[in-house]
Amino acid sequence: MKKNMGGNDRIIRVVIAVIVAALYFTNVITGVWGILLLIIAGVFVLTSMVSFCPLYAPFGVSTCKTKKGSLP
Repeated sequence: MKKNMGGNDRIIRVVIAVIVAALYFTNVITGVWGILLLIIAGVFVLTSMVSFCPLYAPFGVSTCKTKKGSLP
């Protein structure tokens, strides 16, 4: 698995996951939508930890910074 997520992307995903979790556990979002958003937040945290987003791979998207002088 080649990393395809940069630092900013990972931070944004974790922040969104924390916000969703806080909203869910304070009963601001509830029901099926709350559970669905909580699952998505869990996926965000997991992909942030491994620095790989499976949805980026088929499209060739990468938010990682490239080193100068390196070939793609």
